Amino acid sequence: MRLSRLMLVLVALSLVVGACAPTPTAQPFTYEDEWGVVVVKKGEPIRIGFAAALSGAGLDVLGIDEQRGAQLAVADKGSILGFPIELVSEDDQCSAEGGITVANKFVSDPSIVAVVGNMCSSGCLAAMDIYQEHGYTMVSPSCTGVVLTTRGNKAFNRVCWNDRIQGPAAAKFLREQLKLERVAIIHDGSPYGEGLVNAMAAAFEEMGGKVVAREAVNVGDTDMRPLLERIKAANPQAIYFGGFVAEGAYLAAQRLDVGMADVIFMGADGILAADFIKAAGKGAEGVYASAANPAEAGPGMADFLKAYQDKYGEKPPAPFHAHAYDAAMVIMNAIEKVAKVDPQGNLHIGRKALNEAIRNTKNYQGLTGIITCDENGDCGTGTVAVSQVVNGEWQLVWPK
Repeated sequence: MRLSRLMLVLVALSLVVGACAPTPTAQPFTYEDEWGVVVVKKGEPIRIGFAAALSGAGLDVLGIDEQRGAQLAVADKGSILGFPIELVSEDDQCSAEGGITVANKFVSDPSIVAVVGNMCSSGCLAAMDIYQEHGYTMVSPSCTGVVLTTRGNKAFNRVCWNDRIQGPAAAKFLREQLKLERVAIIHDGSPYGEGLVNAMAAAFEEMGGKVVAREAVNVGDTDMRPLLERIKAANPQAIYFGGFVAEGAYLAAQRLDVGMADVIFMGADGILAADFIKAAGKGAEGVYASAANPAEAGPGMADFLKAYQDKYGEKPPAPFHAHAYDAAMVIMNAIEKVAKVDPQGNLHIGRKALNEAIRNTKNYQGLTGIITCDENGDCGTGTVAVSQVVNGEWQLVWPK
């Protein structure tokens, strides 16, 4: 009996002591970032911006092609840490004004995590400082302008090549493969076009060639004959153009009108589209254009191209679909590295952490090749190939 009473006393004392002991508290969830944190509520999508020219003759085909590539990347990724992904598309019209408008729209929306874009170097140049000021990060599929990675901007990255690669490659093709000595250069006044032709011209002259005429057109010009007459007087063997489909097609077609049918016409990725062939008509036959070397494509390219045709009912009509896929994947992979889910099921993404994760991308096997970003945001370093219009279709001709 006494033993039972003693046991009861001990149990009572233990309950009192237990009640007095402090109860452990859960550590509060914290996620801080110097540039701010994007919070995605449970059940809501991770929203990634997309900026490209989705309208405009000769430009929309380039932008729609990139949009499709990014959409396929989002579909393949599916989700990040259980959160769906939404691509928010805006038309930047391949212009500085459009780049500013879209950038301001995106940075006013705190749900936009990062941006795939812009498409054109003029848009990238105009948008990049806005993104940097507000702590947003962009990864461009196609802004190849030389100047873009010389400004110390932390927001800008690209998975395409730098035109300091493409310009000399075009010069090498003209000088060493076609054995030309005299070329004329024309650009469209954009950072892309001017930077590209200047890089080509410098390399061509270093190889012993001569640039016999330097001209510029304005975006929207349609009558190129007076300019072509001036160039004709300089007796070039080729015209090298830095610009896009519409102006390139007028130049290629109208060179026939002024008696320059025997003068080779060459452009770059800006004209490498089926729409150029349609617009230039007879003037398209024999035209050359440079772009990424397909021989460097990653092992997933064949499956991607099949998925593209199955989804959209046609082969890619322009050159940057795979680069857009890679740009979106670089962003999504970086989100996956830095994002954290809180106890309530919300996703937190630090803007600076994301920026650093993107810029620190190393040895990623993309569709377009191995992607490694340097301190300036140059992530794609592939080589260049040249295609030619043969019997009304673009065909790869160099390297063979």
